[in-house]
Amino acid sequence: MTTDRQARGTLYLVPTPLDHGCEHQAPLADVLPQGTIAVAARLSHWISENAKSTRAFLKRVDALVPLAQPVQAQQIQELPRQIHKQGDHRPTGSWDARPLLVAALQGQDMGLVSEAGMPAVADPGSSVVRAAHELGIAVQPLVGPVSLMLALAASGLNGQNFAFVGYLPQDASTRAARIRELERLARDSGQSQLFIETPYRNAALLQALLRQLKPDTRLAICSGLTLAPGCCTSLRVSDWRQRTPPLATDAAAQPAVFAIGP
Repeated sequence: MTTDRQARGTLYLVPTPLDHGCEHQAPLADVLPQGTIAVAARLSHWISENAKSTRAFLKRVDALVPLAQPVQAQQIQELPRQIHKQGDHRPTGSWDARPLLVAALQGQDMGLVSEAGMPAVADPGSSVVRAAHELGIAVQPLVGPVSLMLALAASGLNGQNFAFVGYLPQDASTRAARIRELERLARDSGQSQLFIETPYRNAALLQALLRQLKPDTRLAICSGLTLAPGCCTSLRVSDWRQRTPPLATDAAAQPAVFAIGP
């Protein structure tokens, strides 16, 4: 007898390349394994951070593995705009994501996708994953790039104890206090602290870090990960202060992960 869970589809967490919004694109086969590309090609129901970027991703998939349904026939549902601004990680008081999963309840496999990297990790989607678990829908993460893990591995900082703290405050005084707080935590506990910023604010964030951090604190900046012009530099703050300019032009204009530690 077929159980209710067996009758349901699977929610696949489909990672995408880290080149969204970048001048250069990485060859899809270089950053996603064949198995992930094959699953993406056969799906036709999607929950997306942005439908336009999802269609662009599917066109890249189609160039390697023909899609089961043309891009124009793909069923793409977008996450609400407030999820982008406020996040969907709060366990209570969140919006109800279950209506997005009707196709999975009817036996269709679905894909959850963000604009770059792994959905629900430093990106929207966790509310959809929670809803899937509540509805008895199997959740299957696929293999692909996760910027935070790539940056941490390349930073030389503590990979056994780390935290991702999202974006730092934009207000200068509040941001300075937050930087000092994170540095104290890193130095007292040994826990690496990772955070991100929109590319056009990278240079300003770096200047704030160099003003607030102690000279012997280690600061790593990884930008353009998986791309040809990508780089990861990990130095003591005293060494960063001697660089002119501290951040290369290419790095300043690309998505980056910042990390600090002792």
